[in-house]
Amino acid sequence: MLLGRQKKGRYKMVEIIEQVKQTVTDFLKKTLNAKDVKIIKVAEGEGGWDAAAEVYEESSFIKALGLSTKVQDRNIYSVKLGGGLKVKSYERREQGAETE
Repeated sequence: MLLGRQKKGRYKMVEIIEQVKQTVTDFLKKTLNAKDVKIIKVAEGEGGWDAAAEVYEESSFIKALGLSTKVQDRNIYSVKLGGGLKVKSYERREQGAETE
């Protein structure tokens, strides 16, 4: 009987994680106007969820030079979700920052 509850609990957790991933993906695509977002970390934290996502964006350096190219920068964003999977905060990490 306990094994059945554990399996049910795991499936529920997988569903929640999938919802977190979808929420973060939708948020970053809308907010950053990104075409592709890859979730690289999801973890349950205090009062919600923490996620990290890899986003390729137009290179700000190349854009500042006024050059037309398809060069993109790989950026990592941290997103915190609160109750009801509402986005509480997000930030771009510094280059070379580890996913904690």
